[in-house]
Amino acid sequence: MRRADRLFQIIQVLRRSSKPVTADAIAAELETSKRSIYRDIATLMGQRVPIRGEAGLGYVLEGGFDMPPLMLTSDEIEAAVLGAQWVAGRGDPALARAARDLIAKIAATVPERLRPVVLEPAVAGPPVWTRERKTDALDMAQVRMWIHAGRKLALHYADEQGRETTRTIWPFLVGYRETTRLLVGWCEARDDFRTFRTDRVVSAEFLEERYPGRPAVLRARWTAKMEADRTAWIAAGKPDPHG
Repeated sequence: MRRADRLFQIIQVLRRSSKPVTADAIAAELETSKRSIYRDIATLMGQRVPIRGEAGLGYVLEGGFDMPPLMLTSDEIEAAVLGAQWVAGRGDPALARAARDLIAKIAATVPERLRPVVLEPAVAGPPVWTRERKTDALDMAQVRMWIHAGRKLALHYADEQGRETTRTIWPFLVGYRETTRLLVGWCEARDDFRTFRTDRVVSAEFLEERYPGRPAVLRARWTAKMEADRTAWIAAGKPDPHG
Protein backbone atom coordinates (compact mmCIF):
# COMPACT_ATOMS: atom_id res chain seq x y z
CA MET A 1 0.00 0.00 0.00
CA ARG A 2 1.33 3.44 -0.93
CA ARG A 3 1.99 5.74 2.01
CA ALA A 4 -0.56 8.29 0.73
CA ASP A 5 -3.20 5.55 0.65
CA ARG A 6 -2.20 4.43 4.14
CA LEU A 7 -2.59 7.95 5.51
CA PHE A 8 -6.09 8.08 4.02
CA GLN A 9 -6.96 4.68 5.51
CA ILE A 10 -5.74 5.69 8.97
CA ILE A 11 -8.20 8.59 8.89
CA GLN A 12 -10.95 6.19 7.79
CA VAL A 13 -10.17 3.78 10.65
CA LEU A 14 -10.32 6.61 13.19
CA ARG A 15 -13.41 8.19 11.67
CA ARG A 16 -15.54 5.06 11.96
CA SER A 17 -14.65 4.41 15.60
CA SER A 18 -16.16 6.24 18.56
CA LYS A 19 -13.43 4.97 20.91
CA PRO A 20 -9.64 5.38 20.90
CA VAL A 21 -7.92 3.05 18.45
CA THR A 22 -4.45 1.79 19.30
CA ALA A 23 -1.54 1.79 16.87
CA ASP A 24 -1.46 -2.01 17.19
CA ALA A 25 -5.07 -2.27 15.97
CA ILE A 26 -4.46 0.13 13.08
CA ALA A 27 -1.28 -1.68 12.08
CA ALA A 28 -3.06 -5.05 12.12
CA GLU A 29 -5.89 -3.78 9.92
CA LEU A 30 -3.58 -2.08 7.41
CA GLU A 31 -1.03 -4.92 7.50
CA THR A 32 1.92 -2.74 8.32
CA SER A 33 4.22 -2.14 11.29
CA LYS A 34 3.32 -0.23 14.43
CA ARG A 35 6.37 1.95 13.87
CA SER A 36 4.98 2.99 10.47
CA ILE A 37 1.65 3.89 12.07
CA TYR A 38 3.38 6.10 14.65
CA ARG A 39 5.23 7.92 11.86
CA ASP A 40 2.07 8.27 9.77
CA ILE A 41 0.04 9.67 12.67
CA ALA A 42 2.82 12.17 13.41
CA THR A 43 2.69 13.20 9.73
CA LEU A 44 -1.10 13.62 9.85
CA MET A 45 -0.87 15.70 13.02
CA GLY A 46 1.79 17.82 11.33
CA GLN A 47 -0.70 18.41 8.50
CA ARG A 48 -3.20 19.66 11.11
CA VAL A 49 -5.48 16.65 10.97
CA PRO A 50 -7.20 16.85 14.41
CA ILE A 51 -6.03 13.52 15.83
CA ARG A 52 -5.87 13.33 19.61
CA GLY A 53 -4.16 10.67 21.73
CA GLU A 54 -0.80 9.11 22.35
CA ALA A 55 1.14 5.87 21.98
CA GLY A 56 -0.15 3.07 24.20
CA LEU A 57 -3.53 4.70 24.83
CA GLY A 58 -4.94 5.04 21.34
CA TYR A 59 -6.03 7.78 18.99
CA VAL A 60 -9.32 9.47 18.12
CA LEU A 61 -10.28 11.80 15.29
CA GLU A 62 -11.93 14.92 16.67
CA GLY A 63 -15.25 16.11 15.28
CA GLY A 64 -15.47 18.72 12.57
CA PHE A 65 -12.92 17.09 10.29
CA ASP A 66 -13.92 15.68 6.94
CA MET A 67 -12.46 14.97 3.54
CA PRO A 68 -13.94 15.68 0.13
CA PRO A 69 -16.97 13.44 -0.46
CA LEU A 70 -16.89 10.41 -2.74
CA MET A 71 -13.15 9.81 -2.46
CA LEU A 72 -14.11 6.15 -2.70
CA THR A 73 -12.10 3.04 -3.43
CA SER A 74 -13.38 0.36 -5.78
CA ASP A 75 -14.29 -1.86 -2.82
CA GLU A 76 -16.19 0.97 -1.11
CA ILE A 77 -18.15 1.65 -4.29
CA GLU A 78 -19.11 -2.01 -4.65
CA ALA A 79 -20.14 -2.12 -0.97
CA ALA A 80 -22.36 0.94 -1.46
CA VAL A 81 -23.88 -0.45 -4.66
CA LEU A 82 -24.56 -3.85 -3.07
CA GLY A 83 -26.28 -2.21 -0.10
CA ALA A 84 -28.30 0.08 -2.36
CA GLN A 85 -29.36 -2.89 -4.50
CA TRP A 86 -30.66 -4.66 -1.42
CA VAL A 87 -32.60 -1.61 -0.24
CA ALA A 88 -33.99 -0.97 -3.74
CA GLY A 89 -35.46 -4.47 -3.75
CA ARG A 90 -36.67 -4.69 -0.15
CA GLY A 91 -37.11 -1.20 1.28
CA ASP A 92 -40.37 0.71 1.47
CA PRO A 93 -41.16 2.71 -1.70
CA ALA A 94 -39.46 5.90 -0.47
CA LEU A 95 -36.29 4.09 0.60
CA ALA A 96 -36.24 2.01 -2.60
CA ARG A 97 -36.44 5.16 -4.71
CA ALA A 98 -33.68 6.79 -2.64
CA ALA A 99 -31.47 3.71 -3.14
CA ARG A 100 -31.88 3.88 -6.92
CA ASP A 101 -31.12 7.60 -6.83
CA LEU A 102 -28.01 6.90 -4.76
CA ILE A 103 -26.66 4.46 -7.32
CA ALA A 104 -27.28 7.02 -10.08
CA LYS A 105 -25.54 9.77 -8.10
CA ILE A 106 -22.51 7.59 -7.40
CA ALA A 107 -22.26 6.69 -11.07
CA ALA A 108 -22.44 10.35 -12.06
CA THR A 109 -19.86 11.48 -9.52
CA VAL A 110 -17.06 8.90 -9.41
CA PRO A 111 -14.12 9.13 -11.82
CA GLU A 112 -14.65 7.64 -15.27
CA ARG A 113 -12.31 4.73 -14.55
CA LEU A 114 -14.51 3.65 -11.61
CA ARG A 115 -17.86 4.04 -13.35
CA PRO A 116 -17.99 0.40 -14.56
CA VAL A 117 -17.86 -0.69 -10.90
CA VAL A 118 -21.23 1.04 -10.46
CA LEU A 119 -22.86 0.29 -13.79
CA GLU A 120 -21.49 -3.25 -14.20
CA PRO A 121 -21.03 -4.44 -10.60
CA ALA A 122 -19.41 -7.76 -9.83
CA VAL A 123 -21.69 -8.18 -6.79
CA ALA A 124 -25.43 -8.64 -6.42
CA GLY A 125 -27.89 -9.34 -3.64
CA PRO A 126 -30.29 -12.31 -3.63
CA PRO A 127 -33.33 -12.06 -5.90
CA VAL A 128 -36.52 -10.51 -4.55
CA TRP A 129 -39.38 -13.00 -4.48
CA THR A 130 -42.18 -10.56 -5.24
CA ARG A 131 -44.95 -13.17 -5.01
CA GLU A 132 -44.05 -13.82 -1.35
CA ARG A 133 -43.67 -10.21 -0.29
CA LYS A 134 -46.25 -8.83 2.09
CA THR A 135 -48.00 -5.49 1.70
CA ASP A 136 -47.70 -2.99 4.53
CA ALA A 137 -50.86 -1.41 5.89
CA LEU A 138 -49.08 1.71 7.14
CA ASP A 139 -46.90 4.41 5.68
CA MET A 140 -43.34 3.23 6.38
CA ALA A 141 -41.84 6.58 5.40
CA GLN A 142 -43.94 8.26 8.09
CA VAL A 143 -43.02 5.49 10.54
CA ARG A 144 -39.34 6.31 9.99
CA MET A 145 -40.09 10.01 10.56
CA TRP A 146 -41.87 9.16 13.84
CA ILE A 147 -38.89 7.06 14.97
CA HIS A 148 -36.49 9.94 14.31
CA ALA A 149 -38.83 12.30 16.18
CA GLY A 150 -39.32 9.91 19.12
CA ARG A 151 -43.13 9.99 18.83
CA LYS A 152 -45.64 7.32 19.83
CA LEU A 153 -47.71 5.08 17.55
CA ALA A 154 -51.11 3.56 18.27
CA LEU A 155 -51.37 0.25 16.38
CA HIS A 156 -54.45 -1.81 15.61
CA TYR A 157 -52.67 -5.14 15.23
CA ALA A 158 -53.62 -8.71 14.27
CA ASP A 159 -51.46 -11.62 15.44
CA GLU A 160 -50.76 -14.84 13.56
CA GLN A 161 -54.15 -16.29 14.62
CA GLY A 162 -55.96 -13.13 13.49
CA ARG A 163 -56.67 -11.90 17.02
CA GLU A 164 -56.76 -8.12 17.05
CA THR A 165 -55.48 -5.81 19.77
CA THR A 166 -54.70 -2.11 20.12
CA ARG A 167 -51.21 -1.19 21.31
CA THR A 168 -49.49 2.11 21.98
CA ILE A 169 -45.79 1.72 21.30
CA TRP A 170 -42.59 3.74 21.33
CA PRO A 171 -41.10 2.80 17.96
CA PHE A 172 -37.33 2.87 17.56
CA LEU A 173 -36.34 0.42 14.80
CA VAL A 174 -37.55 -1.03 11.50
CA GLY A 175 -36.03 -4.42 10.73
CA TYR A 176 -36.01 -6.35 7.47
CA ARG A 177 -36.44 -9.99 6.58
CA GLU A 178 -36.62 -11.47 3.10
CA THR A 179 -40.37 -11.00 2.61
CA THR A 180 -41.51 -9.00 5.65
CA ARG A 181 -40.62 -5.91 7.65
CA LEU A 182 -40.61 -5.71 11.44
CA LEU A 183 -41.36 -2.74 13.68
CA VAL A 184 -39.64 -2.88 17.07
CA GLY A 185 -40.81 -0.74 19.95
CA TRP A 186 -41.57 -0.49 23.65
CA CYS A 187 -45.16 -1.61 24.22
CA GLU A 188 -47.00 0.33 26.92
CA ALA A 189 -49.54 -2.48 27.41
CA ARG A 190 -46.88 -5.17 27.96
CA ASP A 191 -44.34 -2.85 29.64
CA ASP A 192 -41.64 -4.51 27.56
CA PHE A 193 -40.10 -4.61 24.10
CA ARG A 194 -42.24 -6.11 21.36
CA THR A 195 -41.81 -6.79 17.64
CA PHE A 196 -44.68 -6.30 15.17
CA ARG A 197 -44.86 -7.49 11.58
CA THR A 198 -45.79 -4.45 9.55
CA ASP A 199 -48.03 -6.45 7.19
CA ARG A 200 -50.19 -7.44 10.19
CA VAL A 201 -50.91 -3.85 11.19
CA VAL A 202 -54.59 -3.24 10.43
CA SER A 203 -54.34 0.51 10.97
CA ALA A 204 -52.14 3.01 12.78
CA GLU A 205 -52.54 6.41 14.39
CA PHE A 206 -49.48 8.63 14.36
CA LEU A 207 -49.61 10.36 17.74
CA GLU A 208 -48.00 13.74 18.36
CA GLU A 209 -46.98 12.77 21.89
CA ARG A 210 -43.26 12.16 22.35
CA TYR A 211 -42.10 9.25 24.44
CA PRO A 212 -39.53 9.60 27.27
CA GLY A 213 -35.88 9.36 26.33
CA ARG A 214 -34.32 9.01 22.89
CA PRO A 215 -34.74 6.28 20.25
CA ALA A 216 -31.00 5.53 20.44
CA VAL A 217 -31.31 4.74 24.16
CA LEU A 218 -34.18 2.33 23.52
CA ARG A 219 -32.20 0.66 20.72
CA ALA A 220 -29.23 0.21 23.06
CA ARG A 221 -31.44 -1.29 25.79
CA TRP A 222 -33.13 -3.62 23.31
CA THR A 223 -29.78 -4.75 21.87
CA ALA A 224 -28.47 -5.48 25.36
CA LYS A 225 -31.62 -7.50 26.15
CA MET A 226 -31.29 -9.51 22.93
CA GLU A 227 -27.66 -10.31 23.75
CA ALA A 228 -28.56 -11.32 27.31
CA ASP A 229 -31.38 -13.59 26.04
CA ARG A 230 -29.04 -15.16 23.49
CA THR A 231 -26.34 -15.81 26.08
CA ALA A 232 -28.83 -17.36 28.51
CA TRP A 233 -30.33 -19.66 25.88
CA ILE A 234 -26.94 -20.81 24.62
CA ALA A 235 -25.77 -21.45 28.19
CA ALA A 236 -28.88 -23.59 28.71
CA GLY A 237 -28.09 -25.59 25.56
CA LYS A 238 -31.13 -24.26 23.69
CA PRO A 239 -31.25 -22.92 20.11
CA ASP A 240 -30.62 -19.20 19.68
CA PRO A 241 -34.10 -17.58 20.07
CA HIS A 242 -33.14 -14.77 17.71
CA GLY A 243 -31.77 -16.88 14.88
